[in-house]
Amino acid sequence: MTATAKPAQRPANPHFSSGPCAKRPGWSAAALDVKSLGRSHRAKIGKTRLELAIDKTREVLEVPADYRIGIVPASDTGAVEMALWSLLGARGVDMLAWESFGSTWVTDVVKQLKLDARTIEAPYGELPDLGSVDFSRDVVFTWNGTTSGVRVPDANWIPADREGLVICDATSAAFAQDLDFAKLDVVTFSWQKALGGEGAHGMLILSPRAVARLESYTPAWPLPKIFRLTSKGKLIEGIFKGETINTPSMLCVEDYIDALEWASSIGGLKALIGRADTSAGHIARWVEETSWVDFLAVDPATRSNTSVCLKIVDPDVTALDDAGQAAFAKAMASALEAEGVAYDIGSYRDAPTGFRIWCGATVDPDSVAALLPWLDWAFAAQKARLQAAA
Repeated sequence: MTATAKPAQRPANPHFSSGPCAKRPGWSAAALDVKSLGRSHRAKIGKTRLELAIDKTREVLEVPADYRIGIVPASDTGAVEMALWSLLGARGVDMLAWESFGSTWVTDVVKQLKLDARTIEAPYGELPDLGSVDFSRDVVFTWNGTTSGVRVPDANWIPADREGLVICDATSAAFAQDLDFAKLDVVTFSWQKALGGEGAHGMLILSPRAVARLESYTPAWPLPKIFRLTSKGKLIEGIFKGETINTPSMLCVEDYIDALEWASSIGGLKALIGRADTSAGHIARWVEETSWVDFLAVDPATRSNTSVCLKIVDPDVTALDDAGQAAFAKAMASALEAEGVAYDIGSYRDAPTGFRIWCGATVDPDSVAALLPWLDWAFAAQKARLQAAA
């Protein structure tokens, strides 16, 4: 391929953003049930739809029957912070961080709550030492690092007989990776990730152990209404039966239900994981055959199958200073966007320079495969400009 030759095939859907993510195949606003719009979310029609969203979540995500599932405000961030501020403080806490969102939770716990916290960190591309975690303490970690493309390979490092609670931010893992709920006491995610829903709503899943903590422990700090999960020492059960803390968008609820019904129609969780694995596999084979690019994740066992993060390793590009490397990658992403073949694939603002390609189940694996020659085209074109300017 010459520097100017364009691939013949284009992705059927150029949406590769890591949030909000691509809508499910065949999505149309006309397919949404809108009877609940303009009605109170506390009326029977609204509450019924909210309950359905919870029930379908349990079905598709295969959440144990004794775990509570609630719809909460402020996306995954709201769900995580609700858990941190409501549950932590009863014992020390180990905080794991290897990318920007995990680091945000460290800031909450260390600088805002000022708890007895140990921070166990690793640089972008790596996992921290999971063997050093003390499970007599509470533990907070992100299952899949959205901004680094590094995930935990499984939950085998978490003991079943742990003393503390395990709080897991699973927003880029839910519906694409096999979450071991028996090892997790709190699981959070947002609709805008693996099922391509809309933002502003989070999901909070609590184990019986987490509920017991909520009912036996009162934090030393005041909690705003938006964080309160208990009343008079008892769990507010209504939150987990469709009675949301504040007013949800029923249009977003209907969009989420639509995505869940699609997930069920294609075979549920196993099929969703399979689609993500297929897309990530396309990229893995391409990276193996391509000299100018590599994964940001160092260990193949920890590479994400959703937020796939790549770095440029071509010597002429890595010889540039940080600003030059960032400009090179940005020029590539801009060229792809201008061609209408890839939107929003630049790396996260706090992450190392490169690309981030969402491969969750709502992305068609064929579109991922069609994108890869275009990445080669964009690199070749930008490399030619770099050499011409030398």
